This record gives sequence, C-alpha cells and structure tokens, in this order.
Amino acid sequence: MNVVSHNAPRLVGDLMALEPVTVRADAPLAVAATLLDRHHISGLPVVDAAGSLVGVLSQTDLLRARATEYLWTNWSGLRVKHLMTSPALTVHRDQPIAIAARKMERHHVHRLVVVADEDEQLPIGVLATSDLVRAMALQAEEQG
Repeated sequence: MNVVSHNAPRLVGDLMALEPVTVRADAPLAVAATLLDRHHISGLPVVDAAGSLVGVLSQTDLLRARATEYLWTNWSGLRVKHLMTSPALTVHRDQPIAIAARKMERHHVHRLVVVADEDEQLPIGVLATSDLVRAMALQAEEQG
C-alpha cells in the first residue's frame, strides 16, 4: 500500500496494491485457489495469453463452485474462465478514491482492477475494500 503519510489518500494510486497477482483464464481452478491462499488475497485479475485483462476471479466464485454440486463434481475440468466475472470492473490510478468507492458499492464488488492509462487492458494494480478501510482507519488516527 502506498499511503501518503500525513495526508489523507485521495487518489486510487495512493492506496492500490502494486504489481497484482494475476491468473490466466485457461488455468485450472486449483491454480487460482493456490494463488489466493499463498498471497493472502481475495481476488485475482484474470488475463489472457497476451496478458490482457479479461475478468476477475474471487474467493466467492470459488465458494460458489464448492457449494454447487454440478460445479464441484466437475472441479478438476473447470478453468478460471468458467467462473470468472467478465468484464472486470476497472479504475485508473488518478481517479479519486470516492469515485472508486462508489463504483464498488454500486456494483457490489470488493475490488477494482487498476489499469494503465495508455492500455485499458493492462492491469497495474488492485484496489480492494480492505485498502479503503485501512485508509479510513489511518485518516481517523491522524485526525486524533
């Protein structure tokens, strides 16, 4: 997290997690589950073979697979592309945090993929609800 000290974070770039852990759309679900667990994260930007953003896979998507008999029975044959949400909801690093928060709330999502200004399909970071809550806590501490 890139929190600007002594100033309340105002832009997505101040809070986003850099260098997002991504998963390929054609990867087995077990690979995605391992990445989520190993990196202690709750969602992954999904990319195609060229590295272009095509969706997002969350822990909730995997939970749905576990809870759905048909999906669980076919778990070993399923790929990330079968469960991911597409298209991914995105935001730019220079957008205000308030706009990102409203977008997350409006779409009932827990993360936005931060994309490069010059390439809307290039994931450069992730902004999660936990980043926003952490910023709110830091701001409260600074204000006493």
